[in-house]
Parts: sequence; C-alpha cells; structure tokens
Amino acid sequence: MRQQDEIDVPVSLSIDPYTGAWGAEQAAHLLRRTLFGPTFQQIQDTVALGMSDAVDQLLTLVPTDPPLTTSSDEEVAAIGQTWVNSVLPSVSPQLTENARRSSFAAWMMERLNKREFSIQEKMCLFWQNHFAAVFTFDSRASYNYHELIRTSSLGNYKQFVKDITIDPSMLLFLSGASNNQFSPNENFARELLELYTVGKGPQIALGDYTNFKELDIQEASKILTGWTVVGLLSDTETTTSSEFVPVLHDTSTKTLSEHFDFEQIVGNGQNEYADLIDVIFLQDEVATFICKKLYRWFVNYDLTQIVEDTIIAEMSATFVSNNYEILPVLSQLFKSEHFYDVSLRGTIIKNPVEYIFSMYNSTLSTPSYNLAENYELYLFAYNGSTVLGMDYANPPSVGGWTAYYQAPAYSRLWANSSFIKLRFDISDLLTIAGGINVNGNTWGVNHIDFLDGLSNPSSPQDVIDDIVTVFCAKGLDALKKVTLKAILTNGLPDFEWTIQYNEYLSDPTNPVVVDPVRQRIAFVLSTLYKMPEFQAI
Repeated sequence: MRQQDEIDVPVSLSIDPYTGAWGAEQAAHLLRRTLFGPTFQQIQDTVALGMSDAVDQLLTLVPTDPPLTTSSDEEVAAIGQTWVNSVLPSVSPQLTENARRSSFAAWMMERLNKREFSIQEKMCLFWQNHFAAVFTFDSRASYNYHELIRTSSLGNYKQFVKDITIDPSMLLFLSGASNNQFSPNENFARELLELYTVGKGPQIALGDYTNFKELDIQEASKILTGWTVVGLLSDTETTTSSEFVPVLHDTSTKTLSEHFDFEQIVGNGQNEYADLIDVIFLQDEVATFICKKLYRWFVNYDLTQIVEDTIIAEMSATFVSNNYEILPVLSQLFKSEHFYDVSLRGTIIKNPVEYIFSMYNSTLSTPSYNLAENYELYLFAYNGSTVLGMDYANPPSVGGWTAYYQAPAYSRLWANSSFIKLRFDISDLLTIAGGINVNGNTWGVNHIDFLDGLSNPSSPQDVIDDIVTVFCAKGLDALKKVTLKAILTNGLPDFEWTIQYNEYLSDPTNPVVVDPVRQRIAFVLSTLYKMPEFQAI
C-alpha cells in the first residue's frame, strides 16, 4: 500500500498502455474512479481480470428497469408498475406528479446502490453535470432526459448533442421551446457553444471569443427556432415529445463567423439544428474541450499546460479519429500509464453521492424492505446528498456544480467548512447510529457482511489492511493503521479479536456474540470515515 511520503513522485505523461504492476492498489484506483464505491470482492475480481479486460467490462452499459409506483397519491399507474408512459389524471394532477417526482429521485439512488460492474452511473452523473438540465414539471420528460443521458453516455457525442438539442427537458430548460422567429431566444445557442461543444476561450475583442462570436450565438438561435414540446402534463398523451412547427422557424439564410469558416445554413427546416451541429463539430476544439472535462472528472482537476499538451492532445486526437465516439477515449485513458501514476491517486474529493454510496456500496449495504419502504429510504439518501451540496436532478446552474469548474478549489469545495461537519454527521449516522430511519425501517452500514467478505476476518491486521485497500486511495500511514487496529481489538492482544470473531462464526445468530463484533467494526469505520484519506478517490 502506498504511503503518504510517496505522493509527490513525478507524473507519467504517457498515454501508452499501462504495463506496470497490476494488484489491489491499481484495481481499487480504477474502481474508485468508475464506480460509486467498490466492494472488496470487486477489487479482487478486477485484479484477476487484468487491467485491459476489467476496463472493457466497465465500459459496457447494463440494462435498467424504470422507476415504479409506490404511493397511493399516484392516480394512474398501479402500485408496483412503472409510470413513465402513463397519462396524468385530468383533475388535480399535482399529487400524481409529486409522487412520480419522489419515485424518480428514489430510483436514481437505487441505481447507484446496484453495485453493477459498469461505469454507466458515473457517466450519467458526468453528463448530468455537463448538460445540467434540471427536473422539469413533468417527471416523464425528466425520465426520458435521464434515459437519453444513460443510453448515450458511451456513444457518439455528435449524435448525443443532436439528440439533447431537441430533447423536451432541454427545450424547456434553456427556453428552446419558446425560441421562434418572432422572438428569438439565445439561451440554448449560447450554452451549445460555450458549455457543450467548443467552449468560450479568452475574449479577443468585443463580442469575439477564441472559439466563437456573439454573431454565432445570434445566428444559431435563428437556426434553432421552431421546436416546441407536446404532451406536458397531458391526460391523453402518454409521454412528452418534441415537435417542429414550420411557421415558427426562421427560414432566412444564417451565416456563421470566420470561426466556422463563414458556413451558411440555408433552407433545411427541421434539419437545420443538425446541420449547425455538424458545422460546429468540424472544429477540433470540440474534442479538446470535452476531453478536458473528462480528464477533470476521472483523473485530476489540476489541468496543467504540460498535461494539455500531452495527455489531452492524445485523447482529443483519439476522439476526432473515432468520429467523436466517447468509449475509445475512455478506454485509452483508463488503460494508460498516466492514469495509474501513483501521484494521481486521491486527487479528487468525493462528491456527496460518491461519499454516501462509498459507505453503502463498499459495505454491501442495500435496504431489504418492500418496494415502498425501500424507495422511502432511497429518497432520504437523495435528500442527504442534497444537504451535502448535490441535488442530483437539480444542478445549481447551467454550468453544473461549482466543484467541477471553480478554480482553484474545484472538488475541495465538497469538503469545505460548510460541509465537512455534515459529512461526519452522516457517516456517524450510517455507521454507529443505526442508519437512516424512516418509520422504523433502517438502512445503515452492513458491518457484518462487510467483515465476512474480507480476506481473513479473524486477523485484526488483515482486517485493517483490507479496509485501507477498499477505502483509502492514498493508503494510511503506520500510526493511523495502529490506531484503527487498537480500536478494532479494543486495545487487547490480536488473539483476543480472533477468539471473538470465531465465537461469532460458531453462533452467528446470537446477538451476545454478534453485537460486540459489529460494534468494533462500527467504531473502526466511524473513525476512518472522518480521516482525510477517506474523503478522496
């Protein structure tokens, strides 16, 4: 395990395939960056798979089931059935819509808690931060937006941008649905250029930035006119959809600036938005801009010029040569020497959902009540993440969460003075206070199953070493390990823990022998979860 004094070694600037040692440290690093809390078994399985096969499996999407009805406030879809393609009641639909919103929020947390061996949930959150559309007033539209993000998360980015441009949630979020030839709205056109594709770059003159001009925003807004949303809160339509209305579209010739080689978009009606995006993607800056965001999300927020000139340049070239397919870029990154450089471990502070679900998932903790009770617990977890600064379905601005763009702090904002005590309170709630409690149903850390899943639970030293492997990206120094072991053994010789654990094994349903074992693990985890080493991935 890497020690604290090994952190400041030089960073490898090679995107070439990694050929170094492949063990638990490297596997755990890969999984911390791609999953919401790996289990000890997943780390061992990843070691056995080997780096290349593990990355390939992680970069595979898995099937998902839609959110389900759990509340009697839902007046259309039956309990236990999905509501995503149901109409709304014709009278007083708000109770039904509120029930669907809660179901959707709980379902998103359930997805995080599935512990599937796939990067898709990390990618969903990445794109939610990138496009940042907030929850609409029709949950069906929000669900369809989320599914577009999920199914497109590793696909072709050019097509993804085309699809998101006319997605009903996005049309509502950035006023695209009210953008027409009589009253052009520049909101989406501006973010399409500034946040979703080429990026702004330094200003070089009034209304002229490195990668586009204000003129391009004005012309793009005309190109994008004519799209509306139908089916919102409908008691006859089963879903929401986008619709092109020709009379609302600006049919004039639109001419972009020299940044886009004065390209013209002429008389192509409902296909003009796609023509515009094709022109934008002729600029290599699209690849550079997106690869920088991927790097900051998965590797390190500290994007130095030398990293831009080497790693980002190579990633961008791969992006362009693969016609903007996302998967080859991530495969190259996760298999690279640079990604596994020891100096890059622990450089990212966990966001709130990473923080909460690294405690739940790594300890095999899943609520085991009926559907409605499980959803109530998941909704509580959603609200807990919101308290810590991340309301999953409602990023605070069009730019997403500040921790992903506000220099120089970046992800350190998640553990600032406003949030660190709250993080500690939540970790204590989950480890030593019984967990989330909703109407007497509790969901906390699964101490016993976690312990039983380690390599050698009867050995206190092995228990601590395994816990460090699972939770600590930078390892722990010797003194902290000794401290944790003393907590585990209650200051007694190691053999006393061995006796205590074996007594539990011989009578695993007897609380007299089970509870002391659970308590010692709870104290260890409670202490660990307050250490700086746990806050980072």
